[in-house]
Amino acid sequence: MKKLLKVYGQLFFLVVIILLVSLFGTAMRPPEPPVVSSPAHTLPFSPEADFEDSDKTQVCLSPMEMELYELIMDYRRSKGLPRIPLSYSLTLVAQTHARDVVTYRPDQEPCNSHSWSSKGDTWKGCCYTRDHKQAQCMWDKPKEITAGKFTGYGFEISYGGGNPSYGDVRSASAALDAWKKSSGHNTVIVNEGIWKDNQWKSIGIGIYKGSACVWFSDSADPQGAAERCK
Repeated sequence: MKKLLKVYGQLFFLVVIILLVSLFGTAMRPPEPPVVSSPAHTLPFSPEADFEDSDKTQVCLSPMEMELYELIMDYRRSKGLPRIPLSYSLTLVAQTHARDVVTYRPDQEPCNSHSWSSKGDTWKGCCYTRDHKQAQCMWDKPKEITAGKFTGYGFEISYGGGNPSYGDVRSASAALDAWKKSSGHNTVIVNEGIWKDNQWKSIGIGIYKGSACVWFSDSADPQGAAERCK
């Protein structure tokens, strides 16, 4: 009996020691440094860094983006025009711009939806106005965003983005219908007017939260084609 009590006493003593060590060890441990989140100065992804490291950013087209591409190609075919190769680089530009417009809203008056914020790592922000004085800002975006991999000029048509004067893109067909009703956009798609001598060799599609951007170029894409998301 005495031996049993002695064993219980030792166990009780050990439990007390463990509890004291646990309690005071935790109290004496230096506090972890607080986690401080820095302000967001860039888009959710940074495509420029990936190009600079020679690694291609994962770019693919959603079902809605792919539908818009096919609708544009069908419309061009109805006009006797050839298909335009789907571009990896221009799709990256289109998707980046769609996110930029929705996230940072550079399209506030007097700027329109061709404007870019100054939140990118390498691209230049600009306020694109109706007089097209900032056209170079648009033309250079493929080169800027791909860190020089795509050297040709880019030309954009866009729709939506949260600006009440434009409305949001609710479907691929709605976006194309809106562009077909606008002579300035329609002529780009079907190479009419001032675009009649351009032969589009690449196209990129981007849709994000009601914003749709389509980019055209008369330069082929050395980065190859974008693919449908799996």
